[in-house]
Amino acid sequence: MTRNNRFLGVTVLGDYILSEGAENVLKNLQEIGATAVATNPTVTAPATKENGSFQPPTDAGSSPRVFDRPLFGQTSLWVRGGPSYHPDPQFYRDSPYSPRKPNDLTDEYGAVIGDFISCAVDAGLKVYFQLGAAQPSGLRDEDRPRLPNGELPTGRVADTASLASEAVDAYNAAYLRDLLAAYPQITGFRPDWPESPCYTLDECFQDFSSHVADSTLVKQFCKEHGCDFAQIQSDMTELYSLLNRRLNTSIVQEVSKSLSALSQYGIDSNSIDLWLQIKQELSYQILSKWRAILDEVDSGRYELSANSFMPPYNRLTGFDFARNANVCDAISPKLYTMHWTQMVEFWGRKMLESNPGVDESILVEAIVRWMGIDHDPSEKQLSDYGYPQPDEPHRVAHDLQRQKIQDVVDQAAGQCEVTPLVHGYGPPADFKNRLELVADSKADGVWVNRYGYLSDTKLQIIKDVWKA
Repeated sequence: MTRNNRFLGVTVLGDYILSEGAENVLKNLQEIGATAVATNPTVTAPATKENGSFQPPTDAGSSPRVFDRPLFGQTSLWVRGGPSYHPDPQFYRDSPYSPRKPNDLTDEYGAVIGDFISCAVDAGLKVYFQLGAAQPSGLRDEDRPRLPNGELPTGRVADTASLASEAVDAYNAAYLRDLLAAYPQITGFRPDWPESPCYTLDECFQDFSSHVADSTLVKQFCKEHGCDFAQIQSDMTELYSLLNRRLNTSIVQEVSKSLSALSQYGIDSNSIDLWLQIKQELSYQILSKWRAILDEVDSGRYELSANSFMPPYNRLTGFDFARNANVCDAISPKLYTMHWTQMVEFWGRKMLESNPGVDESILVEAIVRWMGIDHDPSEKQLSDYGYPQPDEPHRVAHDLQRQKIQDVVDQAAGQCEVTPLVHGYGPPADFKNRLELVADSKADGVWVNRYGYLSDTKLQIIKDVWKA
């Protein structure tokens, strides 16, 4: 398979289309040989802390990221936004959530997004909207996922909703129909987080909300598997308590060898396996509903290209590559290597603060090995991990990244395309290494996230590597 015939997509959010101009962005995409672009139906402008949100994302306060390409003249800033179109209220009559309200930015700049999409389509590029799979505007606590003890998770990186929320389903149906009416020329959608994110330890224990416990899906699953959801919840409550209050070095060593060791602490490892299977059912269900909405509007016309966590994280998030490939045209497992080292610090810090007697080096090594970041880590302190600085290479072994890509290709088994999502953050040489790993793999193509981290040097790297 030659590189230059393969799919190459770049995520360019609306703020850069406004900042640099649609013509310049499209020119850069064409020069590197892009075949697709993903954007969002949002327009933005510089703002203050009081009326805006910070870019780049702070990832729960841990990210030192700055943009490679200036956004409105700055490498980090506060921005405010608005929808790029005027939503049609009729689509939301059955949704508890209302659409985003148009504002002055919509009126002044909204047309720019539609013009960019039209120009990109005319230039032969596929055009997708990248949206949260379960992130309605104005998300309510009642629709957020819950921990096994019924509480809301703390310090989440991804403010996603319960995948079983009927209110979220209604909003998604309304939002997709609304967008397709406003932008019928797009190729499809790229839902992000159609799973339960696992950046922090609390996020790993989502979701035990009533949406899940009372869902037909879970009741049917428990009937078919002869299990009791209340017992699963009880065992997961015990596991959460163990990790947060009763952990010691001996337990870390025992459990890292086999989950069956948990039985001596009153936790049935079978409950963990059943819980992970339920997460897979939830992920498949929400993607199936996205697929059904697109087919209802125009069967076979619009593509569904889902983002996902890489192995082994997908075991915790519930993203089953083999099964989800049945409803997706493509799957994009994320090579977000800066997040992986961040997660070592997030998970390890939480457990060490709650269990100060645990040997830090043994815990860190166990986490690193499970995540598939290093074969034999010589660095075993939390201070060795965390979020890498903009000029710092990401501490993830290349061969293990390569194996993760191949694992996804093997599991998808040709049912849909596999187009890994390479993050542009980091020094050019490190970015080039990640891109080459995909170029030399059996993946069907690549997505690069996102344009704001692609300096002219990195754009040239994409051109050189992908069109070699």
